[in-house]
Amino acid sequence: MLHPRTTPARFARAGDVALWAVLAATTGYGFWDAATASLTMDLLLPLAVLAVAVPWSRSRPAAAVVLVNGLCVVGLADTATPGNAHVLSLAALSCLFGARVAAARRPLLVLAGCAAVDLATCAVLRAQPVWWFYALTVLPAALLLPWLGGRHWRGRRQIVREGWRLARGLEERQHLVAERARLTERAGIAADMHDSLGHVLSLVALRAGALELSPDLTDRDRADLADLRGTVADAVEQLRETVAILQDPPGRDAGAGLPVNDTVEDLLSRAAASGVPVRWERRGASPSLSSPGERGMYRVVQEAVTNATKHAPDCPISVRIIHESDRTRVSVMNAVPPAHTSVGPASGTGRGLIGLHERVSVLGGSLRTGPDERGFNVTAVLPHQATARTAIPAPGPGTVPGTPVEPRRPTLPSETAFQPGPDTAAPGTVLPESAKRLASVRSDARRRSAVAFVAPAVAAVFFVPSAAYLAWQLTTSVLPPSHFDELSVGRPRAELAPLLPARAYPYPSDPARSVSRPPGARCEFYRSGRDLFDEVDLYRLCWSGNTLLTKNTVPARRP
Repeated sequence: MLHPRTTPARFARAGDVALWAVLAATTGYGFWDAATASLTMDLLLPLAVLAVAVPWSRSRPAAAVVLVNGLCVVGLADTATPGNAHVLSLAALSCLFGARVAAARRPLLVLAGCAAVDLATCAVLRAQPVWWFYALTVLPAALLLPWLGGRHWRGRRQIVREGWRLARGLEERQHLVAERARLTERAGIAADMHDSLGHVLSLVALRAGALELSPDLTDRDRADLADLRGTVADAVEQLRETVAILQDPPGRDAGAGLPVNDTVEDLLSRAAASGVPVRWERRGASPSLSSPGERGMYRVVQEAVTNATKHAPDCPISVRIIHESDRTRVSVMNAVPPAHTSVGPASGTGRGLIGLHERVSVLGGSLRTGPDERGFNVTAVLPHQATARTAIPAPGPGTVPGTPVEPRRPTLPSETAFQPGPDTAAPGTVLPESAKRLASVRSDARRRSAVAFVAPAVAAVFFVPSAAYLAWQLTTSVLPPSHFDELSVGRPRAELAPLLPARAYPYPSDPARSVSRPPGARCEFYRSGRDLFDEVDLYRLCWSGNTLLTKNTVPARRP
């Protein structure tokens, strides 16, 4: 897939013009430096091809590489030298090919096809060994190595872009975390208002109702107390509405707002002093509860007594706290008559009981609420060593307050941003987005590294044996000039065998083959030197049967 272009069109065109100017300069230098060159084939045609290939390097990079490789193929047809300045253009466009195409399979096929065309051209033209060596080493290197460099460049740019994108994402998540902290603070305020202030207001209303029945009061005093009780009731209702606005999903501190040094006994004593018919008992040795456990026990009793005084103020309340070896059982019973059961605590909004479920679940305990044959019962079991667990989601509208809810840990935005995920996960596990991106980047990096190492290895497996075999043919078909001078015409081959190399030179040029030979003679060619990168003179030996008939020198064609 091509990388999306974000550069403005005018800058892209300016870059293409600059690249074409550089490649045109190298082409012009090669034309000027050549001894014999055609203006049309060696200058005008390459400039026109580059004018098409450079813009194509953005939209059709593979076609651009194929076009410039065609210029190198034309160079292989030159009888003077296979090398030309077009190999630099080929390297430049191959580098852009790697930088602008993300995939590896299709580009490798294109590069392999270009190399195959170069070798097929040498075979069709029956090129000399130097041409073959050039097609086996220089052209593949100009195709493969710049392409690998372009892929590395593209990978670095991708890492930089991904880093900036992650930085922007982390900045946005920081704002989300700050917003979540604000909402959590609002939830804490709501819990404090509901648990502490609601309890106090309920006791005030109950005390006002009790004073209203006093026989020593005048009618005006009773009217004032009735207004006071109505005002407190309105305040409790407004408080409930405010809590409904501030209430947030779980995530707040389970014991925020507990008065300092306040105990369950102090809470119940204040309730009894306010006229609430409450009695309590504690069994077992009082354990050293953790701070969250002590707050949880306090909140259970506070919420249960508050609900009882609000919904059944005249009914007795019994509180029982039983300390066992590893847990504490808290039971609050409101002896509601059967006629009042339908308007018991469960008939309210249920927000206090929902919050109570959350608090107990956070501490690792359990809570049961609901009416029975004796009245309305609230029973909580709290472990002495509270296990810190994230609050559970609030039950939905269709959930009975006494029904246990499975704890579920919410995923915070900060955890999504900073938690590095593995490349693989267990089935059914949902990886965060950062883990998926990390796995993708690691996979791409491993693939690029594999291509960077495997591609040169494959090229070496293919090119090195060919180059070694060609070098072996060139070096084992050398007839030193001193041995050539010792050869005498008319002598049999058996006598001359010690002076001859192991094999004849298999790649004589067409001009050398076209030299006239004696009728019926069989001619062999030998190289006069071991230079692998330059043309040397050839020695031609013509045999009539096994007798040396003629010997002569075919000069090398040099520019």
